[in-house]
Amino acid sequence: MHHSAKAIIAILSSALLAACAHHQQTTSATTDPVVDKEPPNFLLIVVDDVGFTDLGAFGGEIPTPNIDTLAEQGLIFSNFYAAPTCSPTRAMLMTGVDSHLAGLGNMEEFMADNQRGRPGYEGHINDDVVTVAEVLRDNGYRTYMTGKWHLGLEEAQSPWARGFDRSFASLMGGASHFNDMAGPTVEQTKAAYRRDQHIVETLPSDFYSSDFYTDEMITYIDTEQDSSKPFFAYLAYTATHFPVQAPDAYLEKYRGKYDDGYEQLRQDRFERFKSTGLIPSDAQLPDIAASVEDWNALSPEEQKIQSRTMEAYAAMVDNLDVNVGRMVDYLKTSGKYDNTYIIFLSDNGPEGNPLHGPMFASWINEHDNSLENIGRKGSFAAVGPGWAEASSAPFRAFKSYTNEGGIRVPAFIHIPSNAAASGVSNAVATVKDVAPTILAAAGIVHTGTGPDGEAVHAPSGRSLMNVINQLEDQVWNDDELVAVEIFGRRAMRMGQWKAVLQEPPNGTGVWELYDLSTDIAEQQNLATTHPDILKRMQDQFEEYEQQNGLVYPEGPAGY
Repeated sequence: MHHSAKAIIAILSSALLAACAHHQQTTSATTDPVVDKEPPNFLLIVVDDVGFTDLGAFGGEIPTPNIDTLAEQGLIFSNFYAAPTCSPTRAMLMTGVDSHLAGLGNMEEFMADNQRGRPGYEGHINDDVVTVAEVLRDNGYRTYMTGKWHLGLEEAQSPWARGFDRSFASLMGGASHFNDMAGPTVEQTKAAYRRDQHIVETLPSDFYSSDFYTDEMITYIDTEQDSSKPFFAYLAYTATHFPVQAPDAYLEKYRGKYDDGYEQLRQDRFERFKSTGLIPSDAQLPDIAASVEDWNALSPEEQKIQSRTMEAYAAMVDNLDVNVGRMVDYLKTSGKYDNTYIIFLSDNGPEGNPLHGPMFASWINEHDNSLENIGRKGSFAAVGPGWAEASSAPFRAFKSYTNEGGIRVPAFIHIPSNAAASGVSNAVATVKDVAPTILAAAGIVHTGTGPDGEAVHAPSGRSLMNVINQLEDQVWNDDELVAVEIFGRRAMRMGQWKAVLQEPPNGTGVWELYDLSTDIAEQQNLATTHPDILKRMQDQFEEYEQQNGLVYPEGPAGY
């Protein structure tokens, strides 16, 4: 059931825990699209590696008034799931199809030898799916994309080739946020960008990622838009993906703000959750990741470097919010706001993986990561596990893991013309549900065919429209499994129950079972006390494996 935006603070605590409630099932077949007199526009905003408590609406100390306003006036999905990492999430977001069928069964950067060449493991978006942009464009929409693509480097895999009329895309998993075009790894030392079908060789001197992607999107809509057609705008910010960088004016705002350390920040954010009623007053923080060093054990110099890195991260979030505000202001001044669905989500949990491996370490060492330069052009720093644990609290772990901190992400839908679409929904929802929701809202049917009439995978995600319009309370009922896998790390959600399988040290190497209605921190493993429930979930997971062609990597996990 939905509640007014004014009641969000009072009820989000129960919403975060109430997935055990029994509701009716919503399917694509039963969803009745609700279409305005004029077809609606869509602005899909995706942020990169942003955790729950990085945002003010969810207890963060970084000012994010623009995002907060959209969330508080929209419908927050408190149980929204993505993949543990970037490109699999983006494949599902664009298609509504499981990543193992869409070509990103694993990230290209971490593909195991036994996975390469297998169907669904192409390492880029494949031809067995169509994107929501392709479907919308075929049905009269203008389509625009700026920001992170990460679904293929070649022209045939680019936004230009996959349904977007105009695009400026960062093709790799990460890159410098300034114009030096530093790539993300020792194997990808120069970042790759495309403007439409053309590779970009240089960037403007004043390039900063979030500013530029917003400018480009506004320009596309303002100058390219046919007034007789609706638009779909995919604004995929690269903030806050490493390297953490921001313009100097933003960096200066946060000097000294994080000198008390990540453990203190984690506790402060958690207490802010409790004091605002977002989680129960008796909630407990999960155990901190084993990879986190005790703050007081760090040398004074190490503490300064850590603090400076988090300052840069906060500056990125601040700048990100300003740009979301600029985008919304443009929609309002241009008269497009009232007929625009704004969908917001993070692509996975916060990045907490120490970048010590061969893919990153030598590349990081080639940059100027002096205390004075961290956060500026030429630096290459990541916040690491300590700060990520603060961003993901009250959940366990962070990006790349299938614990809640890696896959449960902040998400909401804002519809100015629909007063019903406000408050909090506790419905379990997934990134695969976004494309079907957009198509249902537009009154468009996915035909299951590609541009040449060939059969393609139909979305396995479901429209959220009946939840948005208060016709139903649930998308996936309590007997249905929602599953995810990457690197051999697995998770499945069924009603109140969550099962997870991960290798040590973050897991036990066998299935663990948690009751999220009482244990959102995943601390009490109930696998031995409820073997019947776990067995029922495992049986359904085996069906998921077969239906989606999972191939587990041989050897160590990639990330």
